[in-house]
Amino acid sequence: MSHYDPLIDSAAARLGKVLEQLGLQVSTAESCTGGGIAEAITRVAGSSRWFETGFVTYANASKSRWLGVNAEVIEAHGAVSEPVVRAMASGAREAAGAAMAVAVSGIAGPDGGSAEKPVGTVWFGWALADGSVVSECKRFQGGRREVRAQTVLHALERLVKEAHKQAANRLSV
Repeated sequence: MSHYDPLIDSAAARLGKVLEQLGLQVSTAESCTGGGIAEAITRVAGSSRWFETGFVTYANASKSRWLGVNAEVIEAHGAVSEPVVRAMASGAREAAGAAMAVAVSGIAGPDGGSAEKPVGTVWFGWALADGSVVSECKRFQGGRREVRAQTVLHALERLVKEAHKQAANRLSV
């Protein structure tokens, strides 16, 4: 068991609580985590009320086929890039019919990194209920297991933050 597991479980539970209160569903589009975000979400009892579907699009062709990511964008920027992860998030939200989606693409290691994109580089994208997409790049330390766990945790924590923003926006209207 990883020392990240209790943190991941807590973030997933907090996400479920706020999404259920809002009546919203979330979807995932994962590459480097191989379904880890969806797995963490579905560890929470009752998650079927707020989790729509998850896409594991490890191969570039899958990103195009299932999420609608333009192959030319992947070719021009690489799978681990802001344009690709933003398209993955939007594609997952649209394909699933969910209000929100998170997408991740990164280099978990132990190899595959470069000077420009070292091992531990992960791009995140969050497609939100208001139609916007936010993105962020993180550089995590550690081995493959640690990079993947940190990615899952960060994806969930930001989803919680964005869901709370959605709740605040609803209250201010």
